[in-house]
Amino acid sequence: MKKIPMLERFAAQSLVESDGELIFSKEKFAELIVQKCADIGDNYQDILGNEPECFNCRKVAYGIVDKIKQHFGVEE
Repeated sequence: MKKIPMLERFAAQSLVESDGELIFSKEKFAELIVQKCADIGDNYQDILGNEPECFNCRKVAYGIVDKIKQHFGVEE
């Protein structure tokens, strides 16, 4: 499982300017990871499609994504 490049990209995206210097923002890094987790759940819902037999699975996936976003304060 090679997820290190993704974390490296998130780390690079987590650099913010402060007093004319770039510093690492732990908050931004955490936000990117949480958003990625929520995106995975959203993508899972899309994969399930609109078949009637998948309704309950989509409902559960939506509920999990919503709980993740609520818990970590992710805004749409």
